[in-house]
Amino acid sequence: MSTHKILIVEDNPVNMELFIDLLGLCDYECLCAEEGQSALELAKSGKPDLILLDIQLPGMDGLSVASELRANEETRHIKIIAVTAYAMKGEKDIFLEKGFDGYISKPIDNKDFLSAVKGFLEG
Repeated sequence: MSTHKILIVEDNPVNMELFIDLLGLCDYECLCAEEGQSALELAKSGKPDLILLDIQLPGMDGLSVASELRANEETRHIKIIAVTAYAMKGEKDIFLEKGFDGYISKPIDNKDFLSAVKGFLEG
């Protein structure tokens, strides 16, 4: 069985390290980007199964990244999960309307995070 490839787009090094460590426990292969433009390039070249996309990024924000991914033939099929600390009532619906497949709020719960990722990959 091939392992799943996950692109993590996160500008906070502590969060990035945590995500890599957790996903590594499940033998997921991780690609990493700290800002939007490199995320777009890695999504095309790395062909991930899932993108964990922080909303608050330097330069191009996560909503813009998701919009560009959905507009591109090569990347529109990739599942995109919003990962953000700015979780307000109704925001999940906004993310789904903007082309995200799901939503994980920060700070993450390790077990919930992994089961959510697994669910998105299998769903």
